[in-house]
Amino acid sequence: MSKLFFKGRIDPREKYQHFGYNTQRKTKLGSKNAPLILSVKTQERQLELEALLKQHNFYGEIIVDSAKPENTIQLDTLLSLPGTQTFEKTPNRNDPCVCGSGNKFKKCCG
Repeated sequence: MSKLFFKGRIDPREKYQHFGYNTQRKTKLGSKNAPLILSVKTQERQLELEALLKQHNFYGEIIVDSAKPENTIQLDTLLSLPGTQTFEKTPNRNDPCVCGSGNKFKKCCG
């Protein structure tokens, strides 16, 4: 496109590129760039969490300190994220109704 006929800026201003919500979308919590920071009280719990991180392909730093309370909130939120939902296919208008009445779907439940 020619610069003569374009009204506005082709490139965004550098001043505004790093402002706003979620400017680093590629940085995902639990990746190498943004590892999870977890704190536990015992070595056994550390081994459990390391196995869990390895199973789900997450990266994290586990700090063992018996004086501090256990903090695994970041890992719990990543594990409790909802997955992709799939729905059963809805019947077409002329298919038999799913309720078992014998009528077409459009006459019964549609």
